[in-house]
Amino acid sequence: LRDNRIQLERSTPNELTISISDVVLSDEGEYTCSIFTMPVRTAKALVTVLGIPQKPQIFGHEQPIDEEKIARLTCRSSGSKPAAQLRWKKGNKELKDEGTEVVEDPNGKTFTVSSRVEFRVTKEDNEAEVTCTVDHESLQNSERSTTQKLQVHYKPTAKIEPHPQYPREGEKLQLQCDGQGNPIPQEFLWEKEGSDAPLQLSSDSVLIFPFLNKSDSGTYVCTATSSMGSVVAKYNLDVSGKRGRRAPASPGFSQQLLVGTITSVLAVSPCEVAHIQGRLCTYHAVIGGVVAVIVFLLLSLLIVLGHYLIRHKGTYLTHEAKGSDDAPDADTAIINAEGGQPSGDDKKEYFI
Repeated sequence: LRDNRIQLERSTPNELTISISDVVLSDEGEYTCSIFTMPVRTAKALVTVLGIPQKPQIFGHEQPIDEEKIARLTCRSSGSKPAAQLRWKKGNKELKDEGTEVVEDPNGKTFTVSSRVEFRVTKEDNEAEVTCTVDHESLQNSERSTTQKLQVHYKPTAKIEPHPQYPREGEKLQLQCDGQGNPIPQEFLWEKEGSDAPLQLSSDSVLIFPFLNKSDSGTYVCTATSSMGSVVAKYNLDVSGKRGRRAPASPGFSQQLLVGTITSVLAVSPCEVAHIQGRLCTYHAVIGGVVAVIVFLLLSLLIVLGHYLIRHKGTYLTHEAKGSDDAPDADTAIINAEGGQPSGDDKKEYFI
């Protein structure tokens, strides 16, 4: 055997086995086994070598695509034998190709396969992933694929946001013109309706009012511009009320604030009024409860005191002279008293 890659694995009178390592396309062909007997016997075998396709490449995404335009992408893979199959996906959605082209490689054994897709793009396709996958029997259960992100240019959008949202007269206000798009707007023109001269033209999207007053009321227009065009956003500014003004604490009170688009009134809703009244009712209930507890304690004290006095009712002897009622005169009464004569009846005095 002249090729070191070819090794004799087994040799018997009935069997001859060889092995080929590091198989290449040139190993493909017809192999003949001969047994030198009388007569000579031979057997032939046809060996087919598969060409493994290279990782696919995607072309046509190098430059951004404008929205509503047609994106044309090409996927190409070479080195497959037999010719491979290509399929497309955008995100999780399958894309149908517009056609497949198969070209034989210069070696005359493998093929280059190309597939094309076309679809109309929108701004939602910006940063969308497009994947091309090659399917071939040599890959068995694995696959080779390439993914690219689309860059879609679309017209800008804009909206005006006040900071703070509800400032009062005399406060500082910033109007932020929030421009979105691809590319992002780089020029902002601020104007006030009814005014001839523009207020501001720069790359700064913020219009600042250092000290608000009622003369600042009006409609403000922001024009945001990018390479894809311009967009206009409007904001109605109504400066009402004075700085530090407080509203009366009564149902339906209102406080005038800075307003965008329409004049906004900060009013106490019926639920808030009910909440305030509920708090007052809570205070009254607490006071009434304290008074009731005090009255209950006083009544309990009187009942206990009366019960105590009733239980201590008794009999008491006095020092009043005994038998003086029967004495004919005062001298006799004194003599009877000093003599300590016992009397049949004791006088009793009760204390209740």
